[in-house]
Amino acid sequence: MNWRTFIKKENPVVAALLSKMGFKQEERAQVKAEFMRMLYRLQLNEADQRLIHGFFESYLKLSEEEEEEYMEIVNEFDDAEEILKIPISYEEKGKEIGRKEGLEEGIAKGRKEVALELLKEGAPIALIKKTTKLNIEEIEKLKKLI
Repeated sequence: MNWRTFIKKENPVVAALLSKMGFKQEERAQVKAEFMRMLYRLQLNEADQRLIHGFFESYLKLSEEEEEEYMEIVNEFDDAEEILKIPISYEEKGKEIGRKEGLEEGIAKGRKEVALELLKEGAPIALIKKTTKLNIEEIEKLKKLI
């Protein structure tokens, strides 16, 4: 089925299936642009957007040259700014979560390293607890490591 027949539909399943419909090789960037426009118009919640976007992207991956063409096409749309925010929001959210988790892991690891060094120096557990904000059980576990 030709993809152009379906681009005005307000249906998330149709949007997802655009990547599997009949289109010419030179239309790939246009198909993605119209898909993103549909996704924006549907105003789905973020989880549904992510699911549909993921399905679409698994079947229609653009080359670098096609991505540039896609960007040119989307930039001509009236709602280009909003459309271009859709995949960026997923990427940014993922990066933010990764940074937060990495920071938390790094802080926890740093506290344990400080506690270990203090234990090696014979510092009292009360001082280690106050300094590292670790609880006594965690400090006792670390004490067994040295």
